[in-house]
Amino acid sequence: METRLFDYPLPGELIAQEPLQRRDQSRLLVVDRQSGAISHRTFREIGDLLPPGGCLFRNNASVLPARLRGFLPTGGAVECLLLSPGARPHNWRCMVRPGRKLQPGASFGLDGEYRAEILNVLDEGERLIAFSLEKDATVTALANRLGEVPLPPYIRREKDDPRITMDRDRYETVYANQDRRVSAAAPTAGLHFTPQLLEELERMNFTSAEITLHVGAGTFQPIKTERVADHAIHREIYEIPPETLEILQAPQPAPRIAVGTTTVRTLEDYARRRGTIPASPLPGSPFTAEADLFLYPPARFALTDVMITNFHLPRSTLLCLVSAFLTPGETRGIAWLKDIYAEAVARRYRFYSYGDAMLIL
Repeated sequence: METRLFDYPLPGELIAQEPLQRRDQSRLLVVDRQSGAISHRTFREIGDLLPPGGCLFRNNASVLPARLRGFLPTGGAVECLLLSPGARPHNWRCMVRPGRKLQPGASFGLDGEYRAEILNVLDEGERLIAFSLEKDATVTALANRLGEVPLPPYIRREKDDPRITMDRDRYETVYANQDRRVSAAAPTAGLHFTPQLLEELERMNFTSAEITLHVGAGTFQPIKTERVADHAIHREIYEIPPETLEILQAPQPAPRIAVGTTTVRTLEDYARRRGTIPASPLPGSPFTAEADLFLYPPARFALTDVMITNFHLPRSTLLCLVSAFLTPGETRGIAWLKDIYAEAVARRYRFYSYGDAMLIL
């Protein structure tokens, strides 16, 4: 399957640079897979559209302010994005700019705060970096104190942009668990929920279940190979708590509504592994694994009945996932998704992380 099939034209002005004032006023493009019908609503109405009695599975990961600024010994500026902890304390996998100046043995830092030494160059240009801290016990604590929200590259912010303060609140779901500050990106389909909407859904007898997927920067990487199957998918750690495992193992489950592609990836990766793991973990123990699942047509879905998602980048693994979900077990979803996106463009939907949403029933 050729990667070019997952390309589409998008006017730059439709890439949302900031969220709407109210989260649940985002537009909602609704796709009914059985009838093929498409309708246009607002996210605030989603309770009237979801299957009654459904369970919303949602990623409660919180975004680590993972973008650190520093300087080379010569005075040149450095930008460092924390990706994931290494095997040793204070070692992290990172992306850095300018990469050509940061080869093994090079260092950068911020006087009175930290020093960082490049230990190794890893795949995809990542670096393994050892941090020496002046004030903080952990690199995570340093990031929480000094770091900036790691917005995706298509959201542009100058260094002193006043919206940076707003991003700390809005590039985060209202149900994010602050003890789970593990993500380099927000699970953006969840950005549309408000506390009031969640309370209303609860009154309508919808339930919710938590998972935690450590969203990595690889989620934004386009497929660079000519063939989709040749792409090396990024890996992401996830955790499913015991109470969510119990819901997933119910003999007569309620409709499973996945909030976002990160949740779909977690559920479907778990579904493919559960035949090789005990039916029930030890009491109080979560199931933890590293997702390496690449879903593209004609993939099938074992645990996802309904999906809430945003509009995704061309040639992205997320676009592949959504097209597969439109027509599981077939490839018709590729052309159908392009038609859906063309309609969204024509109707001036807002795209990507701060943009509007899709509901696929």
